[in-house]
Amino acid sequence: MVNRVAVVTGAASGIGAATMFELKDRGWKVAGFDLKPATSDLDCIVDVSNFASVAEAVSQVEAQLGPIEAVVSAAGHYEIIPISDIDQVKWQRMLKVHLGGAFNLARTILPLMVARKSGAFVGVTSELAIGGGDQDSHYAAAKGSIIGLIRSLAIEMAPHGVRVNGVAPGPTDTPLLAADSPWRDPEYLTTLPSRGLCKPEEVALIAAFLIESGTFAVGEIISPNSGAVI
Repeated sequence: MVNRVAVVTGAASGIGAATMFELKDRGWKVAGFDLKPATSDLDCIVDVSNFASVAEAVSQVEAQLGPIEAVVSAAGHYEIIPISDIDQVKWQRMLKVHLGGAFNLARTILPLMVARKSGAFVGVTSELAIGGGDQDSHYAAAKGSIIGLIRSLAIEMAPHGVRVNGVAPGPTDTPLLAADSPWRDPEYLTTLPSRGLCKPEEVALIAAFLIESGTFAVGEIISPNSGAVI
């Protein structure tokens, strides 16, 4: 059987790891991009905010695993902080990792997909990009900009047989949420229709659907958020 090759960023933990394992279970060969080893078929130590680092890793994947058919941009970080405490370093890091990481992947891989007239790109954004959040301004801004990127690239890529879509999870039970995070507060959880956090495996199922089955989806943002935003 011909290998189907995917790249997943943030593959060492959380949503990225869950997506990597979901795709591997479906028969994909997965290259994991992360600052830590990810136990993927090809672990690439990559700083997604650095274009050269991403471009070098993409070349390595294509040489060792084959043509990249799918991408899931899931790398990121999170912090709750009031705007009065957001300095230029924090602001730039948030944008570089989230928006910069998604752009660097798109810039390196989408032209390859266009040349082959096939491929799927899934960007992981956030429910906070849709509804906002208290003391989440730089995170919500970075994730919101990814939605704009996804929708614009979807229009640009669709005529070439390449689909671009997004997943906007609500609070998800991953290491990004500290044990004392307000998103884990039982009082908050009772406000959710589902009464619980999203699971990374659930988010991974949506990413896999958009890659494999959602051939009709172009520029869609699917938000598994436990009913936080309806």
